Amino acid sequence: MNVELTELGRRFGRTQAVAGVSLQTGTGVFGLLGPNGAGKTSLLRMMATVLPPSSGRLELLGRDPREHACRREIRRRLGYLPQTLGYYPGFTVTEFVEYFALLKEMPPGKVPRAVVTAIERCGLGDKARSKLKSLSGGMLRRVGIAQAIVNDPELLLLDEPTAGLDPEQRVAFRALMREIGERSTVVLSTHLVEDVGAACTEVALMNQGRIVFHGTPVQLTARGEGTTAAGDAPLERGYSAVLAEART
Repeated sequence: MNVELTELGRRFGRTQAVAGVSLQTGTGVFGLLGPNGAGKTSLLRMMATVLPPSSGRLELLGRDPREHACRREIRRRLGYLPQTLGYYPGFTVTEFVEYFALLKEMPPGKVPRAVVTAIERCGLGDKARSKLKSLSGGMLRRVGIAQAIVNDPELLLLDEPTAGLDPEQRVAFRALMREIGERSTVVLSTHLVEDVGAACTEVALMNQGRIVFHGTPVQLTARGEGTTAAGDAPLERGYSAVLAEART
């Protein structure tokens, strides 16, 4: 398993953002759903080694990130797109993605080709020399995805990656995630149930810091059958049904 969480918790003062989450996942695309404030971003930040857990155990790519040497090795093999990605407006797309490749300690000789490949996979080949300040919000999000995949990561963590993407771009993104998920672990945190249904082989639903469902999209859909749960699509009704049950 590339990700193993055991009773993982995170507190911020008196607030328990993540409360005893246990999960295991390997190769494939794993969807993380939940309403605002459910703890998805905090959980993803711990998996990205940005935020240390307050309790429990976290193992990534067979290593314990509490150990400095292991944490450094994990970061070389990790790709991460946070919900809000900071950037230098004067950088070109190529310079920005190259910068992250170097931060990940990729061999210098492999960086130029890897940068070109990542940019092209995100549909930005014609924008490679454009400055970031000239790009639309959707294009900037795709640049963020490019930096996350430049090192061909074994573990890819994406927080709301399709925010700002138009429908055609979202379809292309889902195809890219399915392709990467054939050989790596992709964890996709999103509010968009349809992205999970189209791209993910496995899904967990969080509410108030806890996992209230873990299974396949088909199993989540089944939870809404025969109910009056809200939703325009079967998967949305399954999502609403699980949340309603968790809140009672």
